[in-house]
Amino acid sequence: MTQSIPVAMTIAGSDCSAGAGIQADLKTFQHFGVHGLTAVTCVVSETANVVCTVHPVPVEVVSDQITLLLDAFPVSAAKTGMLFSAAHVRAVAAILENNPRLRVVVDPVMIASTGAPLLEPDAVDCYRQFLFPLAYLITPNLHEAEALLGDKIPDEAALQAAALELSRQYGTAVLLKGGHLDGPDCLDLLAIDGEVYHFRAARIPVTGSHGTGCTLSAAITAALAREESLTQAVKIAKNYLGQALRDSYQFGSPRGGTIHSLNQGTRISHAPDEKSGRPQ
Repeated sequence: MTQSIPVAMTIAGSDCSAGAGIQADLKTFQHFGVHGLTAVTCVVSETANVVCTVHPVPVEVVSDQITLLLDAFPVSAAKTGMLFSAAHVRAVAAILENNPRLRVVVDPVMIASTGAPLLEPDAVDCYRQFLFPLAYLITPNLHEAEALLGDKIPDEAALQAAALELSRQYGTAVLLKGGHLDGPDCLDLLAIDGEVYHFRAARIPVTGSHGTGCTLSAAITAALAREESLTQAVKIAKNYLGQALRDSYQFGSPRGGTIHSLNQGTRISHAPDEKSGRPQ
């Protein structure tokens, strides 16, 4: 029987602890009733506390996975996570360039929450030159934005200026995540065509945040696959991530916290939509 279930694809690394990467993305897609596809770029031996080994999948195998899936499924939205090398970034961008109708969310994964590098230094320029111009949305965190701009972002005023500058440079929407700033609240800023939307929430006290960036970008991708507007997709994703953090659990020994709770069976209701300023 032919199904009309929305389809989304994640192009990212595999996290054996299932807190981040394609495992987190698939959990998130499933929550939103979206059929998830995976193109694995790296196999990572890690937990929330340590990254032991990163084993890149050959570039031609990554390209084969993406091409096969795009040919076989009605993919309407995709996200990129850990791409690891310049060669991987160029190969992914070359395929996405030939699929301009695809809404692509680029999460520029550079550094793990443990501080371990997840992207080779020469790959940053490839993001700038090849991948960012194809993105429907870019979702850098504070440290990634600082690396892209070559400047510090010390406060909320600088956060807004940075979001607008990144959006201007790459001609696309930017969700700049400000959770690494000090303060009782977390502020994320969505810059679209010179306008800025504020998403502020009280900081949730948890022992770890492994996989939060992956989960947020995956939730946005799932909402876009369900044909939500961009601002609505960000609202839905922020609500989902907040609930996941509030309901998260942690293992005592060995330590291995995860934010994907066991109480995510009920889908979060959608917040009222607002004009996004982007094509629907």
